[in-house]
Amino acid sequence: MDYRIGLGYDMHRLGRGRKLFLGGLEIPFKKGLIGHSDADALLHAVSDALLGAAGEADIGELFPDTDPRYSGISSVTLLKEVCVLVKAKGFAVNNVDAVVLAEEPKLAPFKKQIRQSLAKILDICEECVNIKSKTNEKTGDIGKGRAIAAYAVAMLSKGE
Repeated sequence: MDYRIGLGYDMHRLGRGRKLFLGGLEIPFKKGLIGHSDADALLHAVSDALLGAAGEADIGELFPDTDPRYSGISSVTLLKEVCVLVKAKGFAVNNVDAVVLAEEPKLAPFKKQIRQSLAKILDICEECVNIKSKTNEKTGDIGKGRAIAAYAVAMLSKGE
């Protein structure tokens, strides 16, 4: 077996007049993430982790914000395209572990749904997806409620 590990990271500023999407879910909140797509920082981090493990370019290169085709696009759609690319290279997703950094909203009530959503998108079992949420202890843009970030690690395997 050939095993590969990839690391992904993403951060977006929060702003009024936008919906908040994390893990493919709309989270009720007074602000949303600002970006060319729906700005789902968690799905962007997971996408980059998968792409990194597969030895591919990052999502900014594959889906540039200069391309109007991706304006307002759902990050679920982007992650599904990433999965197609990863599978075309002969890899299977083994597991994903992710951390979302947000001072607010509190994500504990949504973690199970986010986990289910991500497992469904990736077509893997829920036990193969782990989601954690942390605050930034009131420091930096995240801690001051101006941004949300996410880190993700993914393991891929390729049969012999």
